Amino acid sequence: MESIILFAPLAGSLIAGFLWRAIGERAAKWISTGLLFVSCFFSWIVFFGFDGTAYTVHIGEWIQSGSLSADWSILVDRLTAIMLVVVTTVSALVHLYSFGYMAHDANFREGESYQPRFFSYLSLFTFAMLMLVTADNIVQLFFGWEGVGLASYLLIGFYYRKPSAGSAAMKAFIVNRIGDFGFLLGIFALFFVADSVSFDVIFDKAPEMAAMEVPFLWGSYSAANLVAFLLFVGAMGKSAQLFLHTWLPDAMEGPTPVSALIHAATMVTAGVFLICRMSPLMEYAPETMAFVTFIGASTAFFAATIGLVQTDIKRVIAYSTCSQLGYMFVAAGVGMYPAAMFHLFTHAFFKAMLFLSAGSVITAMHHEQDMTNYGGLRKKLPLTFWAMMIGTLAITGVGIPLTHIGFAGFLSKDAIIESAWAGSNSIASYAFWMLVFAAAMTSFYSWRLMFLTFFGKPRGDMATHSHAKESPLVMTIPLGVLALGAVFAGMIWYGSFFGDHDKVSAFFGMPEHHAEAAAEAEAEPAHAGEIGAVFFGPQNTVLEDAHAAPAWVKLSPFVAMLIGLGLAWQMYIRRPDLPGKLAENQAPLYQFLLNKWYFDELYEHALVRPTLKFGRFLWKRGDRTVIDGSIRGLATAFIPFLVRLAGRAQSGYLFHYAFAMILGIAVLMTWLVLTGGAQ
Repeated sequence: MESIILFAPLAGSLIAGFLWRAIGERAAKWISTGLLFVSCFFSWIVFFGFDGTAYTVHIGEWIQSGSLSADWSILVDRLTAIMLVVVTTVSALVHLYSFGYMAHDANFREGESYQPRFFSYLSLFTFAMLMLVTADNIVQLFFGWEGVGLASYLLIGFYYRKPSAGSAAMKAFIVNRIGDFGFLLGIFALFFVADSVSFDVIFDKAPEMAAMEVPFLWGSYSAANLVAFLLFVGAMGKSAQLFLHTWLPDAMEGPTPVSALIHAATMVTAGVFLICRMSPLMEYAPETMAFVTFIGASTAFFAATIGLVQTDIKRVIAYSTCSQLGYMFVAAGVGMYPAAMFHLFTHAFFKAMLFLSAGSVITAMHHEQDMTNYGGLRKKLPLTFWAMMIGTLAITGVGIPLTHIGFAGFLSKDAIIESAWAGSNSIASYAFWMLVFAAAMTSFYSWRLMFLTFFGKPRGDMATHSHAKESPLVMTIPLGVLALGAVFAGMIWYGSFFGDHDKVSAFFGMPEHHAEAAAEAEAEPAHAGEIGAVFFGPQNTVLEDAHAAPAWVKLSPFVAMLIGLGLAWQMYIRRPDLPGKLAENQAPLYQFLLNKWYFDELYEHALVRPTLKFGRFLWKRGDRTVIDGSIRGLATAFIPFLVRLAGRAQSGYLFHYAFAMILGIAVLMTWLVLTGGAQ
């Protein structure tokens, strides 16, 4: 069953990509989509049937070189089970949704066969992501990691005739390579200190790494901290965290189903999954954990500020994704890995639904993406309106305060904020307040999106508004399925992810005796087989401390949500002229946020232009002057000289040739005598 889950998407990709001419476009699409639903069905069976005991399914030998051994195997534990249902569910629904969204794409010529290629890329991405989450060693994980990078490049640049799409694909690929360089260094460092790439061996040796000093660059560092930091650099790139975030909004150049699949629920969460998978190592790297917390909190705040002023509906949701990923990293950074996975799980449902709902609006409005040209679409798109309303209620955190009743984001986001308050590292307090402020801004820009899109008077092209109509069932059915997750996922699984310690330990396969020992500072380190899917170190009491948070902490995200809702209603319903006046009066701040804190401009001047200048110098001075000049000089001067010299030697006189032969024999004999004498 596990092998079917993994290889069904690969089979679908190969069939859609190479056999569609033989079986037809329609059959290729249905087969690839059907195989995804098969994979999804078995993934839910694994999720519900998993009893907490991890096991491995061996596929075959892969790399054997000295002490380096990396087999191809499927590791099944609670982390894997969670990611399987997230990846396959969203991917299957995106495949189905794409039947309607990609039916008539204006970016391609009439009669051009682009759909089999699109479905092939979607399935290839899903296979690579499943490779990543089922890996039982860090090298196999990196193989899947690079696979999703390749697939994302193909999908972001799917509209290959658009220069902006090609540039966005290149940008995503290059920025991720920067992060992946750090990831590779982390893998090399792991093999250097642990002499293995297997998770079991690495986790067993994590306490030793904490006490080990290794040289790196100009200093010496704790092996655990260094390796954890390098791995997190890779996570920063893949999950679009601050400084390596610039590729994510530009990736909206791809079709909207791609945004839902890659940038909402799957690829961008790979970095969070990596940190949670490596929790037995991260627990012994306190300095790196503080850095993870800082980057996550700063990203949540930074991305939320940009979302306040964006007008492209997909970019608003993209920056929302960036911000929500910051929440997940804060949870992981303070050691509350189950809360990070909880938000990853619930976020997959409501964020995929928000992206697909945005795609429904874009389709109805003839691919207009500027929200300032929307308005009054509530009655024309009733199903899309209610789907996006549910997604908005989920992401803003609507629920009954101080209870476990509410939309999915209400419970998972509150769990992270309470964990940040309870965190013991030096950045936890900073993270708590950044997340509360980000919660208020999330509420504002989410309700702003709703009000601009579905309320008020129609704006923009009236002909487009008059022809707007609801999307077909093949697009709205996936919205309904995702809505169920956005409403109920938090309430159903709250206890498993953020309940009492015993329940969380049982859900993640952590033995009961270790759950008790976690509160003891002198507890013996657990072996890999005793760790479970995630690991709480001896000093990690964040779960218990979070449940003991005072009422004002637990109420703070709800109050922040109300503040954001109130401001959005005031500015876009009651006083729609107010945003324009505010932007005019606060022009520097507005331009600062509208231009995304000028990160792209900064990188353009600090990195891109100097690199291009250096490249031009190498081309003009190195390639043209040195290499071309040398070859041209040989071709035009030295070679003709040799030819003329050789021509003079061909005199035609026999005594000249005899003299040359005797001279050659004399030289050969002299060389033999001299070398023989030296020996």
